[in-house]
Amino acid sequence: MKCGKVNILGVFVSTTNLSDGVAQVMEWIAQKNRTYVCVTGVHGLMESQRQPDLKGVHNSAGMVTPDGMPLVYVSRAAGHSDCGRVYGPDLMLEVCRESVGRGYRHFFYGATPQTLTLLTERLCQQFPGLQVAGTYAPPFRALTEAERLETMALINECSPDMVWVGLSTPKQERWMAEHRQYLEAPVLLGVGAAFDFHAGTVRQAPRWMQPLCLEWLFRLLVEPKRLWKRYLLNNPRFVFSLVLQSLGLRRY
Repeated sequence: MKCGKVNILGVFVSTTNLSDGVAQVMEWIAQKNRTYVCVTGVHGLMESQRQPDLKGVHNSAGMVTPDGMPLVYVSRAAGHSDCGRVYGPDLMLEVCRESVGRGYRHFFYGATPQTLTLLTERLCQQFPGLQVAGTYAPPFRALTEAERLETMALINECSPDMVWVGLSTPKQERWMAEHRQYLEAPVLLGVGAAFDFHAGTVRQAPRWMQPLCLEWLFRLLVEPKRLWKRYLLNNPRFVFSLVLQSLGLRRY
């Protein structure tokens, strides 16, 4: 299965949708293809402007899904009418649902021990038969080399088919790119706040706000101290940069 890509500020975003994205993940696992998936919105694109090497991390991924509606609208305007939002929390649920009948095993890396416990309990209740191979909540500091190697060994010993990474952007993208070669699981997926949403520790935006591109406003109201710079500075910069690219005044 292949999907097209569209260049948005130098990041090649996959012109996929939720059902096709899930099918692609299932295909990679079945074929034992080792890759990683970046679930990316405006924040990820703008971080890639400030950190040019992060573009390379995204562009080396097997799939860069359009996590936000602005990316979907840009993709559709470029002629990819089937493109749809591949929202991290939705991708996680649909992959879990699809994996049950196939016996695929999940590993969750990130968040806190309490969040991981709630996440595992809720997902197993929602999807009876879901196989959770293991979890790991890293400390809020850089791991030592010995700790890093121990963690890789732990994940490999659990023999997961996919590793879910919830570290926020850009930490999770860098983590997947740096550790891809050490992990035997076919697919790594960076889904950010999906761990907190599904564990119930952070409120998720109402569904009606999402297609209207208002999810950022809800999250800003819920976590203003942490997110105000991300949304109030990034969003206008994204629109301005996109206009420059569209007019051919700047090339990426």
